[in-house]
Order: sequence, then C-alpha cells, then structure tokens
Amino acid sequence: MATVHLLHTPVLVLNASYEPIHVCIARRALVLLFKGVAQSEEHLAELLHSATAEINVPSVIRLLEYRRIPRKTHTLSRKNILARDHYTCQYCDRRCSVGELTLDHVLPRSRGGSSSWENLVAACRRCNNYKGNRLPEEADMKLRKRPKPFTLHTSRSLMRQMGTQQETWRKYLFY
Repeated sequence: MATVHLLHTPVLVLNASYEPIHVCIARRALVLLFKGVAQSEEHLAELLHSATAEINVPSVIRLLEYRRIPRKTHTLSRKNILARDHYTCQYCDRRCSVGELTLDHVLPRSRGGSSSWENLVAACRRCNNYKGNRLPEEADMKLRKRPKPFTLHTSRSLMRQMGTQQETWRKYLFY
C-alpha cells in the first residue's frame, strides 16, 4: 500500500475510558502519538518507513487523558443528511454514490415543508423525480424510516458501520 494511502487510513479514536469518540486519519493519529497525547491500541500490518525507523500504522488509538465530550449538534447540510441516511435512497433502499443522490423534502417546500432534519431525506434521482411535488403516500411510496436529527447515537452507528470494514475496531464499538 502506498505511503500516502496509508496516511489517509481511518483510525478509531477512543477516550481514556475506551469509549469511541471520533474517527481521524492515520496522519493525525501519528501526530497525537508522537506528542504523547495518545497511545496505540491496535495497528495495521503495514509499516511506514523513514530514513531511521519503521513505524506501525495505528488502527485504534486511545487518548491518555479523559476528555469530556460536549453534547454536539451537527450542522444541517447535504453531507450530514447523506451520512445519516448511510448514502442510501430512503424510498427504494438502493445504496448510491454521492453524485447519484439528491435531497428530498418529504413534505414539499411548496406545501409548507421546511428544510429540517425531520423533513429532509436522501433520495436517488429516479425516486425524487417520481415523487415530485407529492407526499410519499400520494406517490404510493414508503419511507425506509422516519428522518431524525443527526445525534451522537447516529455518529456511533456510523462508527459501527465502518467497524465492519475495520476488523480491529469491532471490540471497541460495543457490538
């Protein structure tokens, strides 16, 4: 694996209490390790090589001091709506690339619908065009699930989803 790609590998960040709190890239994780702020709990099989040393690429790091994590609200944005909905059309349940997805107002704006967490969902172009200016029931369509705000629980479920790809993360994600 190329060094540049290794440095962009996702790394799970744990609080001192082993609670998962964040995902960063390996380059940032290495900085935290070198500063003495964190320690490596798991690492990849690949090594980074410098002129004088070989360095294990971390997969999971743990902060050495407990950090209180404030209750965080996420900004309403296209990126966050797509992440909340797992890049999946909420009508046909098809996983799509970012470019194939649009944002759909469940209650159309022309009918008084707002641009809010509870009224926006990810939809493929086909489903969004088919639904048009109608309610899902009027278009004989059904939502996969009711849209909700992006919460800490949502963030943890995204980490769990990534954990299915990162074998070393599983024991830290409370399956």
